[in-house]
Amino acid sequence: MPSLQSVRRKIDSVKKTQKITKAMKMVAAAKLKRTQERILAARPYALKMRDAIRTLSRRVNRDAHPLLKKREGHRIEVAVVTSDRGLCGAFNANILRTAAAALKEFESAGAKVQVIVIGRKGRDFFRRRGWTVRREIVDVFDKLSFEHGMLLGNELQALENYSANRIDAVYAIYNEFKSAIQQRVVVERLLPLDWVVEISDLKEADRGTEQVPGGYLYEPSEDELLEQLLHRNFHIQAYRMLLESSAAEQGARMAAMDGATRNAGELIKKLTVYYNKTRQAAITKELMDIVGGAEALK
Repeated sequence: MPSLQSVRRKIDSVKKTQKITKAMKMVAAAKLKRTQERILAARPYALKMRDAIRTLSRRVNRDAHPLLKKREGHRIEVAVVTSDRGLCGAFNANILRTAAAALKEFESAGAKVQVIVIGRKGRDFFRRRGWTVRREIVDVFDKLSFEHGMLLGNELQALENYSANRIDAVYAIYNEFKSAIQQRVVVERLLPLDWVVEISDLKEADRGTEQVPGGYLYEPSEDELLEQLLHRNFHIQAYRMLLESSAAEQGARMAAMDGATRNAGELIKKLTVYYNKTRQAAITKELMDIVGGAEALK
C-alpha cells in the first residue's frame, strides 16, 4: 500500500499538470480565433480564383497551357503538411497515416514518389522511413503569412517541373479546418488541374455576368490572363493549405487540452477519495492499536 505522502505528491503533480493543460487550452483557443478569421477570409478569394480559371479554361486552347495537360502519373511529388509541435491529439497521426497509405498506393501503381515535408512532426516521421524526401520545411506556422505560401510554391517547383515534363503530378495532404472540434484529412491533387475540366457546376457561376456579343471582354487577352492566374493560383492554394492546417492544428490542440484538463480533474477526484480512505484506514488502525494496548495494561 502506498504511503499517504506519495499519494499527496501524486495529487499535487496532477494538479500542476492540470494547470498547464488548462493554460495551453486557453492559448490554443486564442490562436484558433485568429487563424479561423484568416482562413475564413482567404477561402472566398481562393474559390473565386478557381471559378475564374474554370471559366477561362473553357474559352482557350488548353493544349497551349502546360498546366492544363493531363498525362500518366509516373513521377509524383507529394507535399505533406504537419505541425511543428505535438500535444494536439490525433492531428499528426491522421495525416501521417493517410500519407503513408497514399504513398504506398502510388508506388504500387508503379509511380516514382518523392516527398516534400512541412512541419517537424512530418520531418521526424519520414526520416525514419524509406521514402525520398526532397525538401524539409519547418517553423512556418508561428508567423504564417502569404510569403510562406509563395515559399512553399517555389520550393515545390511544381510549375516549372510540370511544364518541363520532369514530374507528372503533384499532390498535397493536409488537415482541412471544419470547426473548432472537427478537422478533415484531405488528399488534393494540385497538378494537373483536374478540376479545370469539370465545368458542369459553372452554369450558376456564369449567371449574372455581364456579357457582350460573341462572349466576354477580357483585358489582357484570355490566354495571357489565364497564364497569370494559373501561376498565382498555385501560390494562393499553397497559402490556403497552410492556413487550413494551422487552424485545424489549433482546434485539435484546444480539444486535446480540454480533454486532458477534464481527465486530470477526474484523476484528482479519484486520488483524493483514495487518499481519504487510506488516511481513514490508517487512523482506524492506530486507534485499534491504542485500544489494544490499553486493554493489555489492565
